[in-house]
Amino acid sequence: MATVDTAPAQIDARSTATSAQPTAPVQPSPPVRPSAPVQTSAPVRPSAPVQRHAAPSSEATEQTHSATLIGSVQRAMRLLESVAEHEHGAPAKQLARETGLALPTAYHLLRTLVYEGYLRRDKGLFFLGEAAERLSSSGAEQKRRSTVVEALAHWRDLIGVPVYYAQYRNGEIEVLCVSDSPGNPAVEEWADFRETGHAHAIGQCLLAQLDDEARRDHLDRYPVQSITPYTVRDGHSLLRRLERTARMEPVIERQEYALGTVCAAIPITLGNAAATMAISLPAHQADRLPAATQQLQEEIGRLMGSLAISISI
Repeated sequence: MATVDTAPAQIDARSTATSAQPTAPVQPSPPVRPSAPVQTSAPVRPSAPVQRHAAPSSEATEQTHSATLIGSVQRAMRLLESVAEHEHGAPAKQLARETGLALPTAYHLLRTLVYEGYLRRDKGLFFLGEAAERLSSSGAEQKRRSTVVEALAHWRDLIGVPVYYAQYRNGEIEVLCVSDSPGNPAVEEWADFRETGHAHAIGQCLLAQLDDEARRDHLDRYPVQSITPYTVRDGHSLLRRLERTARMEPVIERQEYALGTVCAAIPITLGNAAATMAISLPAHQADRLPAATQQLQEEIGRLMGSLAISISI
């Protein structure tokens, strides 16, 4: 019971203590509530959006910069194209008019192109420079190479054999293009083709097209050596074989370079250059070699007119 009486007394004491201090501007403590708004670092959230705006603004600047650079390149390319259309050159005013550029812009770009070698200026006229001509030459070479690649791929699929293209250049046998497939893989170059020309059909076909001096020079640098039991035994035997080979007769080779493989190479005349198209087959399909070789000869003859320039890659 005493405990029950004590509790209310304490409650009264607290209430009197509280009522004793009302005059103290404790009630102004509500101003502390503004600190709650301050705590509402919600204002800090705006800073996040501010950061978001900052990033896009820099990106927008970069995009604008890129657009400016791209536009300059486009204008320069239009000037190059316009100059290329004038075999005897053209003045800046005419080029500016044809490309729709302001004359000061045209002058600036033309001077830059001259400095970089893409244009040259002679007596006030602008012509294509050496750098532009090199680009044109490289583009033409790539086009010729793609023509050869496409032809070899067509023959590979038509005949069902891997097809090779090679030339004898600067004293070396160079296999320039090979087109094969998973079902008809090319012969693995397990021994350097340049050093073993005496053993494979490609090398023998190219050597047969050389004059006697060039042929002997090659064999002096790359002596005959047996790399399979079927390889020609010595240089004299090889020379006699090559001398008996008719000028446009295909060269047939059976397992002289790689065991389990037979090959045929067809000579191609490119002025003074020696070149060849060749095919290979597994030895167990050797009976297909004559027909496949003849088919390739016919295909080459059919396309030789259009390939004559392209195969000089």
